[in-house]
Amino acid sequence: MSALLESGDQSPHSKKSTMRETIEMVVKALVDDTDAVDVREMDRDGTTRIEVRVAKSDMGKVIGKQGRTVRALRSLVYAAGIKQHRRFVLDVVE
Repeated sequence: MSALLESGDQSPHSKKSTMRETIEMVVKALVDDTDAVDVREMDRDGTTRIEVRVAKSDMGKVIGKQGRTVRALRSLVYAAGIKQHRRFVLDVVE
């Protein structure tokens, strides 16, 4: 996974795709229905929003007890964003 986050000399677009791929990989490891996982990126005003969609039955696994899992995912995105000098926001949507 560190290879995905430390993606050498690539364009900013490639780094965003790497962030999306990393989040997708982690979320797929958490859920039962991996085919229902959909991760999308949207740019707006210098911020990249990452939307994660999963099956309703897997929402609890992604959110975690008291939101701990989603908070950890957001921390991962934030830390990687600092290294890339970009702002990422992670949302789990239904």
